[in-house]
Amino acid sequence: MSILKVDEKTGIFGEGDQTFGGSFVPPELQKALDEVAEAFARYKDDPDFNAELQAYYKDYAGRPNPLYFAKRLSDQVGGAKIYLKREDLNHTGAHKINNTLGQILLAKRLGKKRIIAETGAGQHGVATATAAALMGLECLIFMGELDMKRQALNVFRMELLGAKVIPATSGNRTLKEAVDEALMYFAGHPDSFYLLGSAVGPHPYPLMVRHFQSVIGQEARAQILEKEGRLPDYVVAAVGGGSNAIGLFYPFVEDLSVKIIGVEPAGKGLDTGYHAAPLNVGEVDVLHGFRSYVMPDPEKCWSISAGLDYPGVGPEHSYYKAIGRAQYVAVNDQEALDAFLNLSKTEGIIPALESSHAVAYATKLAAQRPKDEIIIVNLSGRGDKDVAQVAEMLGGTPEQAAKA
Repeated sequence: MSILKVDEKTGIFGEGDQTFGGSFVPPELQKALDEVAEAFARYKDDPDFNAELQAYYKDYAGRPNPLYFAKRLSDQVGGAKIYLKREDLNHTGAHKINNTLGQILLAKRLGKKRIIAETGAGQHGVATATAAALMGLECLIFMGELDMKRQALNVFRMELLGAKVIPATSGNRTLKEAVDEALMYFAGHPDSFYLLGSAVGPHPYPLMVRHFQSVIGQEARAQILEKEGRLPDYVVAAVGGGSNAIGLFYPFVEDLSVKIIGVEPAGKGLDTGYHAAPLNVGEVDVLHGFRSYVMPDPEKCWSISAGLDYPGVGPEHSYYKAIGRAQYVAVNDQEALDAFLNLSKTEGIIPALESSHAVAYATKLAAQRPKDEIIIVNLSGRGDKDVAQVAEMLGGTPEQAAKA
């Protein structure tokens, strides 16, 4: 019997007073969401749809990607074995392509001609623009004005791919505001398809994104059984909205011997209020049309990583916390930056700043665990997009930063 309680028709996780998810939106937006939900329910188990999706995963995205034993990193910490699930090797450089290919095929079947999306670090925007170009569809990307400055290279990549990037200029000018504006546009343009990038938002998005991202955990599960002959002791992933994490976690959720750890951004420190760790210090509330844990002061939402500075979190993660199936910890900006540099120099792999949060916690955990234990870390993206930002933080130029 499954330990998870979720209503597939409403997207509500849990029961009684302990429920998360759902859809709390105006009627005009609900009508558009109902169309998406009906399409997802119709096609998610359709053999022809899945055959087409698997073909794109294999021949376009480059799946399956490796589960890599990070031997030098493991030797350095002197404890448990650390394996990296190499989502950074996907086409476009992150896990985001898994979901965009799935949703773009739904949009195609619905006959939509315009794709809209939000993006923080820009990886979902790039993946959406990529999928839209592949299918010959118009593409509008909403992105916080501050994130556009932090991730200028990804903005240029989206434009190269034919997308129009629209700055969100209200509030903190980051991911929350990009989601706000994308949802408002979707409500007023039902001829569009909103390709939401994380496991957040009103139903059906959390379930739909989890469905398409579960390929991560499905592959990792099979790969570790092949390599080690058993399941891992821990699976670890960074959590902002939570798509890469839920993609890794969900295929292991019924394996109670596997401990699940999500790593939120502690930013400048949990005690400062400037972080993005609602599962650590948040309260249950409604944000962007769904019920979940939310930061006490969303205006202070902050992370070194543009992809993690979201003041809420996916409802399934909130449910995992509530039932005790997963543990959620936090890593600050400096710890993430140190892990970014260390993995680069130890394994020759430059991780995204998002993924660096997971690497930072996994190395601390591995040092405390015996050498016969196994930790799988989701390396959700590569750090090319972050190199200029890190160089500026460390000394102003790439050459100076390399000496750090």
